[in-house]
Amino acid sequence: MSDNGFVLEQGDNGLQLRWLEQPKMLPLRIDFLAGKNAFRAAQARIKDEAIARACALHKLKAPSLLDATAGLGRDALVLAQLGAHVGLNERHPIVRQLLQDALQRLHAAMPDWQQRLYFVDISELAALTDDSFDVVYLDPMYPKGDRKAKAAVKKDMQMFQQLVGSDEDADALLAPALRIARQRVVVKRPQHADFLAGVKPHAQVISKKHRFDLYFPEQQHD
Repeated sequence: MSDNGFVLEQGDNGLQLRWLEQPKMLPLRIDFLAGKNAFRAAQARIKDEAIARACALHKLKAPSLLDATAGLGRDALVLAQLGAHVGLNERHPIVRQLLQDALQRLHAAMPDWQQRLYFVDISELAALTDDSFDVVYLDPMYPKGDRKAKAAVKKDMQMFQQLVGSDEDADALLAPALRIARQRVVVKRPQHADFLAGVKPHAQVISKKHRFDLYFPEQQHD
């Protein structure tokens, strides 16, 4: 399968994506079992992870969490490792296939993870009923033209960003997320970024590189 200069192929260790314009770049493959991202998740502790505090993992026991913009699943793996039951949703068809392949390998090796990290196959958030998850997590792609955001991009994310582009409709995600979430919506943003949909959050958790804007559904009508 190819898409605008990218080729999705079956490699020795699972589905992988090659960028034809960058033949020296290693293919992109999602791996929840090994590699630096799996190592990071295994070493994660709630008290040390801003994302865990933002998602209330220090308060909620085994919360149901929807990562509605899952991407490469890196944040989702950390959250699942720290106790959340995480459903992944991804709109880009190629990234969706990479995620599903990685989940199949994870579940084959560790069947107990089938309930901890799994795919939610929906075309849009509107397909979910009210109060479907305790927490909805949003990490939309920031516009490509933003120089500060571009400067912070690691090499292993360049291919992903080139493939996916920016989420031009990101603002439209907040309202359905608030309808779906029982406890809170968490939006990951660059430090300097505008609020999603221009809506000021009820609270924030700040990390060194990002901030997490928190929205509480019960306060929307106060």
